[in-house]
Amino acid sequence: MAEDIKSLDELKDVVADAGADAAASAPEAVVEPVITREQVRDELGRSYATGKRKDAVARVWIKPGSGKVTVNGKEMNVYFARPVLQMILRQPFQVAGVDGQFDVNATVKGGGLSGQAGAVKHGISKALQLYDPSLRAALKAAGFLTRDSRVVERKKFGKAKARKSFQFSKR
Repeated sequence: MAEDIKSLDELKDVVADAGADAAASAPEAVVEPVITREQVRDELGRSYATGKRKDAVARVWIKPGSGKVTVNGKEMNVYFARPVLQMILRQPFQVAGVDGQFDVNATVKGGGLSGQAGAVKHGISKALQLYDPSLRAALKAAGFLTRDSRVVERKKFGKAKARKSFQFSKR
């Protein structure tokens, strides 16, 4: 600066002048478009999503109802007998705050019971956010919309399992 600033009033004047110059010469601000998500429902008022976990794939339809969950034509507590698996299926509804407001119809193939429960949970979460986009933030924060990519590692030749070796023999 060519001149020395000796008081706060002089500093205020310099800052005000610099701000006015910058505002006059600045280009217009670029406004990014806000993504608005729309509801996705079929002619019967249902939302559909596919959920995956390990080797299991679940096709899930949700519609407003009393909270009845049907998996492969059976009630949830019959198909998934373990309470832990039933809890996994209820998690998306509890996080979204819509417990008992939707009926679920799911068909699952592949994998074991644990993978199938995870696949149905993933499908329910995706279908809920398609039915009501305002629920997306809660489901995403809980991590329910992310496909869990962990799968079983394949067995390698010369090994007992994926990583376990045969017992080493020196002689």
